[in-house]
Amino acid sequence: MPNSSSVSEFLLLAFTDTRELQLLHFSLFLGIYLVALLGNGLILTAIACDHRLHTPMYFFLLNLALLDLGCISTTLPKAMANFLWDTRTISYEFFCEVPQILKLSCSDAYLRPLSTFLPSLDLVLSFLYSVVPPAVNPLIYSIRNKDIKDALRKLFGTYISALIVGPIS
Repeated sequence: MPNSSSVSEFLLLAFTDTRELQLLHFSLFLGIYLVALLGNGLILTAIACDHRLHTPMYFFLLNLALLDLGCISTTLPKAMANFLWDTRTISYEFFCEVPQILKLSCSDAYLRPLSTFLPSLDLVLSFLYSVVPPAVNPLIYSIRNKDIKDALRKLFGTYISALIVGPIS
């Protein structure tokens, strides 16, 4: 007899039930997602294309960029789709929010004390843990890094020159 109590999907907490605010949240999340993709993609490209950056420090920066892309790409597109189509489900397999896992495991006050329990605080913490670091890490780790800036200038300078003049033969 099959187990009829197995869970195949979870319900996400809604930021709002107002359609206009859902579309605003979709736009905000899309902007954050595109910034994260662009920033982490630029870091990956710069490190992969510039042989001077093939050192342990940049190897770890490359891995951080890959982790950030994976982290934000597992949850944010589904959240944006939910905002757009006014649904709240997510499959059990890409993502399960940390507070929900803790409830299932029967663990108390892991991320915060019980005295400050607010469902909206769980929603904000989940957002902060899964969306903000991947979007901000490229700025933190590369904006003041001269080697990354030089590699990007060299890469895009070569690319733009090839578009204008044509490939060097």
